[in-house]
Formats: sequence, C-alpha cells, structure tokens
Amino acid sequence: RRKNLYFPLFEKYLAKYGMPDELKYLSIIESGLNPRAISRARAVGLWQFMAATARRYGLRVDQWVDERLDPEKSTFAAASYLRDLHRQFGSWWLAQAAYNAGEMKVAKAIKGTGSDDFWVLSKSRYLVRETKEFVPQIQAATMIGRDPAHYGFEPTDTTM
Repeated sequence: RRKNLYFPLFEKYLAKYGMPDELKYLSIIESGLNPRAISRARAVGLWQFMAATARRYGLRVDQWVDERLDPEKSTFAAASYLRDLHRQFGSWWLAQAAYNAGEMKVAKAIKGTGSDDFWVLSKSRYLVRETKEFVPQIQAATMIGRDPAHYGFEPTDTTM
C-alpha cells in the first residue's frame, strides 16, 4: 500500500537523473517502504542510510535532527548515492551491491576475483550472503511490482 505514497517521489528523482525506474524497488528491500525503519546496524529510513553516508550526501544527522527520516531529502540523497556508485562501478547491479555492502567491499571483491560482473562476485567469498542476495531480491521485487497478480498478490486498498 505504501508504494502509492512513495513511488511517485522516487520516480521523480530517478527520472531527474536518468536512472532506471527499477531502482525504486531497492527501498522495498531496504525498509519495506517504512520511513521509520531502523536496522540492527543503525541504518535509518526508507533508504536505510548509515549516519556517515547520510552526512556525506548532505543529510543532517545529529541529536536534534535526523533527515534520514525525511522521505524527500533521503530520496534525493539515495538517488545521488546510487548515481555515484554507478559512475564508480559502471553497472547498476554493482551499484546496488555497493549500496548494501559499501564501495570498498565491492571494490575488494572486484580486485579479488578479477571480474566486474556481479554474478561472478556473488559466487565468490568476497561478498557476504546478505549482499549476494540483495540484487536478486531487488530483481524479484521489481518483477512482482510490475505484475503482482501474476505472482499471486492481490490488490489492496491503497489509501493510507
């Protein structure tokens, strides 16, 4: 139900940067579209930003304000971060993996395997299970999101 609230916002920023529309599904995997989600690792918000990454992308995170909880500001930051990751790695799959694991872990995996193919990296010991499963989860969410009835999901009331 929350997709009707958040997807138009996500689509606006993804289109603004010429990024694939499918990246909006990353937030479903990260937070279940819960703007108040907090992970075990203390990542927060729709896009599950760690405090340091959030600050790097212009979000205020301090004892008074946490802009990771702001859907508009965090979406702008997430789109900027994903765009930068794509520029760094040249692949949306690697950008998604780096969004989950961090740039250094993906760079180390590329160096260790000698490959810049996510699917090769996912079979290596260089990425943790969570990251290996992250990209396929986004792909699955995308497929389901495009045709929910085909996968046994029934439409729900979209009013919040």
